[in-house]
Amino acid sequence: MNGVIALYKERGMTGHDCISQLRKILHTKKVGHTGTLDPNVDGVLPICIGQATKISELLMQSGKVYRGAITLGLAYDSEDLDGNLIEKVPIETPLDSKTIDQTLAQLTGDILQTPPMYSAVKVNGHKLYEYARKGITVHREPRPIHIDYFRQLKPATYDSDAQTQTIYFEVGCSKGTYVRTLAVDFGRLLDKPSVMSDLTRIKSGGFDISQCSTLEEVRMAMDRDQLASVLHPLTEALANYPVYQLDESRWQIVSHGGFLDQSICPQNAAVVRLDYQNNVKALYQFDEKVGQYRPFRMFIA
Repeated sequence: MNGVIALYKERGMTGHDCISQLRKILHTKKVGHTGTLDPNVDGVLPICIGQATKISELLMQSGKVYRGAITLGLAYDSEDLDGNLIEKVPIETPLDSKTIDQTLAQLTGDILQTPPMYSAVKVNGHKLYEYARKGITVHREPRPIHIDYFRQLKPATYDSDAQTQTIYFEVGCSKGTYVRTLAVDFGRLLDKPSVMSDLTRIKSGGFDISQCSTLEEVRMAMDRDQLASVLHPLTEALANYPVYQLDESRWQIVSHGGFLDQSICPQNAAVVRLDYQNNVKALYQFDEKVGQYRPFRMFIA
């Protein structure tokens, strides 16, 4: 039982909730997720099973794509609707589409982002949300992130009764990006309070939402002995790496953790996937000091 389940995480659940339930469904402890997803956010959460737990960190490094909404005129201490309302300013004149596009564009490329107080980032040995729950605000160092794109999905809507405006967006971003903070920074650029009012992750770890299975679908597949229908093999999870097919002699070297020369990858890629008899056996990483490829991740067991 080795591979990745592209889980559709429902709202109201934490990543740890998903892990706990999958361990019971699959009857295995070798289950690991590829990063967190807030309880009020739904969408793609790749879950690594068996030998695939060795690539959890690699999948976490991949870019992510989200779709959601920003509401102008309201601010919450958590930067989403789960927290407490801390500011309300009427939006008397809604923004036009051009202004929205220009403001979103200002938040693209390589930028610095300050982690929100309601996050798991640690400062002085304590998670920021632990300080936040006590009403304490601490200094946070801005972190570099990359935003591939930040664009509107459809025309914004204006609520004349509430005097708020909602912008609908899609964002492609690097690991470590807080989308709710992007929503707040969007409003800050316009000198208006804002909040992330909706969010769904539609791509993560190389999997998109169309490939996802719910916990119930995984449970049904397990009961019917059809787990392969929801478990993506390592060949798929590691499809972006150049592949070298091992012959018998080189397989013997790899099976004992030996080094391989550069001839296995003419492209001189930093990491190469090694397959033997149509099964992924290892990822090898180029070591410049010795001029050879050495073990990086092994899937021999």
